[in-house]
Order: sequence, then C-alpha cells, then structure tokens
Amino acid sequence: MDVELFGTTVALDEAVVSVSPDELRRQIAAYESGERRTFDLELQQPAGFTGAVMEAMAEIPYGETRTYGQLAAKLDTAAVAVGGACGRNPLPIVVPCHRVVGADSLGGYSAGGEQGLRLKRRLLDHERANE
Repeated sequence: MDVELFGTTVALDEAVVSVSPDELRRQIAAYESGERRTFDLELQQPAGFTGAVMEAMAEIPYGETRTYGQLAAKLDTAAVAVGGACGRNPLPIVVPCHRVVGADSLGGYSAGGEQGLRLKRRLLDHERANE
C-alpha cells in the first residue's frame, strides 16, 4: 500500500502487520503530526539477516541515529550488508531505517523513490524537532 508522508509517497507492505491498512495510515498520520513516536502493531519480520537488521533498527530510539557501521559491528557483519537489508525493509517509517546513516553522510534511503534522501532528511529533522 502507498501512504503519503511529508508530501512523498512511501510504499509499505501492509501484509506484514497486525493492523488494517486504515489503522496503519492513521498511525502514520499521527507520527507525521508529532502525536506518535512509536507504532502500536505487531510485525512479522522476515527470517534471517534482514529480520536481524530490522530488529536492530527497531531498537534505535526516536530522534537518534546509528551508523551502518555501528549496526554492522553489533551484528558481526559488513556495513554494506546492513545497507542492503535496510533497502529490503518492507515497512519503512514503522521500522525506522531512516535512523541509519553513513559515518560521514546521510547514506541512502530506498523509501520515497527519487525523493528518498529528501524524505530521510525530513524524517530525521521531524524527530529531532519533536523530542
């Protein structure tokens, strides 16, 4: 399903969550308005490495970031592998891959298509402003 967030369309896989698409949209809208910092739903994470990276991303607190290298060290893998798993995240925003950045750059962001990096910057700024 597609949702609008800060003027950008983001694709989410609603099949991996325990709530209806309407409820997921409501929670995303509440996040966007600054009324919500966490999401109230259960998520079916993929097995294996991508699921492990998603778990690590989910532990990053609202308004904070971690580098690809920090997550890689935690998972005993390479930063590029973490980046690939971030790109396979079926539920961006909810599983906050936007909070994973490069050591000296914003890094990448697959959500939002061509507007991905602009959206990543906007999400990070939004969270820092609402801490």
